[in-house]
Amino acid sequence: MKQFDIPSLFRSPIISKVKAFRKAQDPRKKDFSATLLDFGNLQLYIARHFGFCYGVENAIEIAYRAVEENKGKRIFLLSQMIHNPTVNEDLTQHGIQFIQDTSGKQLISWDELNSNDVVIIPAFGTTLEIEQILNDRGVSTEKYNTTCPFVEKVWNRAEKLGTENHTLVIHGKYNHEETRATFSHTAANSEAVIIKNMEEAIFLAKCITGEASKAEFYTYFKGKHTPDFDPELHLNKIGVINQTTMLATETQEIAEFLKKATESFAAASGISKTFADTRDTLCYATNDNQSATEALMQEQLDFAIVVGGYNSSNTTHLVELLEQSCPTYFIKDESEILDGTTIRSFNIHTHELETIEHWMKGSKIGVTSGASCPDSIIDAVISKLLQLNGSEKTIEEAMSNH
Repeated sequence: MKQFDIPSLFRSPIISKVKAFRKAQDPRKKDFSATLLDFGNLQLYIARHFGFCYGVENAIEIAYRAVEENKGKRIFLLSQMIHNPTVNEDLTQHGIQFIQDTSGKQLISWDELNSNDVVIIPAFGTTLEIEQILNDRGVSTEKYNTTCPFVEKVWNRAEKLGTENHTLVIHGKYNHEETRATFSHTAANSEAVIIKNMEEAIFLAKCITGEASKAEFYTYFKGKHTPDFDPELHLNKIGVINQTTMLATETQEIAEFLKKATESFAAASGISKTFADTRDTLCYATNDNQSATEALMQEQLDFAIVVGGYNSSNTTHLVELLEQSCPTYFIKDESEILDGTTIRSFNIHTHELETIEHWMKGSKIGVTSGASCPDSIIDAVISKLLQLNGSEKTIEEAMSNH
């Protein structure tokens, strides 16, 4: 796989060594078991796969190259490069300005842009409508387009299915930048509707079978379907694609459920309804990180720490998985570990940062991070844990077998 040139501050001496060892031992990534760093009185189980993925490293390399190649020019990002506060803060310190926030709220008017400005498209991609706005203002969108290749793969698959008259069901979070972009690109070639979870898939199945009326469809999916969508016409031939950072297993479950519902209804009623197999739109990094987290859950951990941006979808899903097996703390970096008694952890259900007392109970700790979290932050978290526990071994001794 291509090696990217990213700033050294995002690299790490600890995790890079662990990853290099596992890659040498398991180059085809068949073994998803965690890596144990045994410090005597503390055992850290490091997930097999986590941290920067191909798409993130590609985006970071392009963004910093844009800064280097355009000294003296104004440089903008459509929105956050990736969902990690450390990376985005460093980019702003290099003079990059954000045009929108993550929800699409305008921070800088389009009218302020001109053809001399540099605009970077983030890893999530962007909508066709925004591309047109930029082109109309003479702003090039090609040179510094950091859209993840795996997001583009989803768009290409949607385009192909659209030309075959399929309606696309997009599994994603409606307000997420990637989902907005995927919806826009999909809508250019076909009808589309966005569903967030299995609950919404079940309701959509009722629309397919006619158990739910057209009026009920429009109420339930208000603002989440293409303008001309007619559930009586456009649910006869469907395919499922996804926001690449969703739970891969959930996308598969939704696809299988809708396929079964579609085919069963067609067989029972003698009408034509078909379903397209779209499993090839799942992101490899999302799959690997989630599989590694599931393997981490088999270690009978006392608790786990997940590191990443609180608005990161893929990181949130890792927390969602780990919570099923042990107490799990979601932190943006080591600063949230206040001491051996107190930690600040983001609650993915209430969307609030909580202060938790007496959190460090036990010595078997799972550690992982989202695809947009620099390994250097994981290093800092590990160092903080060792500092608080007064470890019996040095990092070099714990890593002696690695």
